[in-house]
Amino acid sequence: MSSENPHQITIEVETNYIEGQSEPDNERYVFSYTVTIRNEGGVPAQLLSRHWVITDANGHTQEVRGEGVVGEQPHLKPGEGFQYTSGTMIATPVGSMRGEYQMVAENGDQFDAVIPTFTLAIPRTLH
Repeated sequence: MSSENPHQITIEVETNYIEGQSEPDNERYVFSYTVTIRNEGGVPAQLLSRHWVITDANGHTQEVRGEGVVGEQPHLKPGEGFQYTSGTMIATPVGSMRGEYQMVAENGDQFDAVIPTFTLAIPRTLH
């Protein structure tokens, strides 16, 4: 196996706290996250499925697996990107998410694109 990896998927995430849907009194904190997936490799690849690990500040973890993202299985040629926004709910004002996308390259190679851990946190309120 060659050391050169033709599969290079970069993933960036921005998060937002959704105050209007959150109920802190009921331990319900809602966040949106916007993910930008870019194919920086040399081979077209398609996102088949996702796996998320969502952890709140109490250490409670929920795992989410499913096909595609927002009902799509984007096919990315080299240099192409795909962006989507989704959401999650946790029981604490701070938490984190990480995971991976299961990808398949045009040549049939299957590989995981790792989603680095990112933080979910309500913005600090100034009094």
